[in-house]
Amino acid sequence: MTTLDWMILGGYFLVMVGIGLWAKGRVHSVADFFTARGMIPWWLSGISHHMSGYSAVMFVAFAAVAYNVGLAMYVWWALTIGLGVGIGAFVFAARWNRLRSKHGVASPLEYLARRYNLPTQQALAYSGALLKVVDIAAKWVAIAVLLRGFAGVPIVWGILLTGAVTLVYITLGGLWADVLTDFGQFVIQGVAGVAMFVAFLSHLGGVSTLWTMWDELPPGHGDWFSGPYTLTFFLALLFIKTFEYNGGMWNLAQRYMAAPSGSAARRSALLSSGLWLVWPLFLFLPMFAAPLIVPGLAEPEQAYVELAKVLLPPGLIGLVLAGFFSHTMAMVSSDANVISSVITRDIAPVLVRAVRTLSEQAELTFARVTTFLFVVISMVIAISTKGQGVVLKIVIDLVAATMGPISIPLMLGLLPWFRRSGPTAALVSWAAGLSVWVVVKWVLEETSQTMVVGVPLVTSLVLYVAIGLLRPERTPDRDDLIDSLEDDPEPVRAV
Repeated sequence: MTTLDWMILGGYFLVMVGIGLWAKGRVHSVADFFTARGMIPWWLSGISHHMSGYSAVMFVAFAAVAYNVGLAMYVWWALTIGLGVGIGAFVFAARWNRLRSKHGVASPLEYLARRYNLPTQQALAYSGALLKVVDIAAKWVAIAVLLRGFAGVPIVWGILLTGAVTLVYITLGGLWADVLTDFGQFVIQGVAGVAMFVAFLSHLGGVSTLWTMWDELPPGHGDWFSGPYTLTFFLALLFIKTFEYNGGMWNLAQRYMAAPSGSAARRSALLSSGLWLVWPLFLFLPMFAAPLIVPGLAEPEQAYVELAKVLLPPGLIGLVLAGFFSHTMAMVSSDANVISSVITRDIAPVLVRAVRTLSEQAELTFARVTTFLFVVISMVIAISTKGQGVVLKIVIDLVAATMGPISIPLMLGLLPWFRRSGPTAALVSWAAGLSVWVVVKWVLEETSQTMVVGVPLVTSLVLYVAIGLLRPERTPDRDDLIDSLEDDPEPVRAV
């Protein structure tokens, strides 16, 4: 990296800190910190929702998959998310928003104590929080791997540098800082992505490369399904991503909750869906062509780094690296904010009676402290792994396989079609799904990703529905909660 690259990267860090300081002035309570009181415009909410699905993992682990198998990478990753978010726009988005506007919910798990019971809420809260901290540790490793590849910075220092900046702005600014950095990430990624796209076309001979390169790439690189990424795996992931990106990944539920209304949340989801269907394909075309530009890589995880070194001039490399930092920092800050909301609103009040009586200002301070601690713990885990092959394993095997059992009771509990399913259905489906994952992955030592992802998901879904049908636990209070999510609140009219 040149001096110009480092200046661009340093300038980016200063902007992130500035956003945190500006957003701090908009945060006066826990409602501001976690949901921005529903004041985020639908278009900004939609862009933030889209960008919160990115991290440096995409340019490390996913770039390696794209290098090895080609187009199938886009199909099982971005296409499943785009379709899933499109489905969720009409099923889940508005309901999340109405939980905030009608019931004052500030955490995605807050409604579970009323929809099921307290043990169900706590089980999902603890298991989801543990999953998140490991997931984020993998993302710290990914950005550190990229920084080492570009600039030779040791893994530990890369994690510490990124984490320190993230700690400043997310602890100060809450969701407002998170959403604004997502927008900054959108701009940076757009400029860097266009630069890489133009450079790759120029390097390989112009626009005709888009249809001629597939004949020159290794066999199968133009196939929609390749290797372990089969049609069955695609369908299983489509189901999982529909849950994960519409609220199962808790931080994305916040984007819907922070929009002004249910209809605005739906529009934000449709915007995010459209972006997922189009932009990742544009972004990944240079990666699909990487075997022609940087052939024979011994470490495919370095594919994007090597591609950038070949194609981009000084200055633009710094911009690309700033984009990598932005991806990871935005996702980490998003997860830190939502985990803090779960701890502050759902876990701590159950464990410590004094938390229930905190003043508004004390509760905000408590939220900031939990945010800080979550980020620090994830950094410690990341440093302890030293970047030894954990990225793809965690993100695909662990997160994808366990997200289904954790999110099914959370998501289906919002819908009127599953009102018969109560606490028993929720807890049994959650416990059985996670147990089946342990058996399939670690006892049977199954290597098929379709089996590892699909079997726990199907187990949880079947049990949740079947137990609800065989042992219904409907109550008037639960029915009222579900019915209240069908329409937006009536607007207040001036007298």
